[in-house]
Amino acid sequence: MKNWMKLPLAAIAVIGLTFVAPAVHADGDGLIVKDSDFGVVKTLDRLGIALERAGINVFSRIPHDKGAAKVGMTLAPTQTIIFGNPKLGTPLMLSNPAIGLDLPLKAVAWETADGKTKIAYTDPAWLAKRYNITDKDQVFGKMTGALNKFTDMATKRGMLPKQ
Repeated sequence: MKNWMKLPLAAIAVIGLTFVAPAVHADGDGLIVKDSDFGVVKTLDRLGIALERAGINVFSRIPHDKGAAKVGMTLAPTQTIIFGNPKLGTPLMLSNPAIGLDLPLKAVAWETADGKTKIAYTDPAWLAKRYNITDKDQVFGKMTGALNKFTDMATKRGMLPKQ
């Protein structure tokens, strides 16, 4: 039996995240991953503040690590935030209702094995390709710029503007 096959599934998952995590933009899979200067909770708190200040609805936060604890498993701090803006999302859904699988948008933050925090979200340009939406470039462009700006605010010291 190959040595890697003897590794526990959790170890394989951590190794997989380690290889994906350093990338700022992973071409092909639509995933954008950034490093954060803060822990998981503070990163998503800051993202939520930035989103709400811009008038974007924050619908929910999912603490995956707490869910894991409820079933007797341990997961490093990991949370997902779900957010959206019907002014941008509705036109996309009118072009292709199947994009509702990826709307509202989500970002996930997690703690790596070495204690660093990462945040990831789906690149809106990738969603345009995935759902073959070719008539809403301006909307996807706004989403791309906003997500980059808001995730930078969430992850970098000195980036969150005073209210």
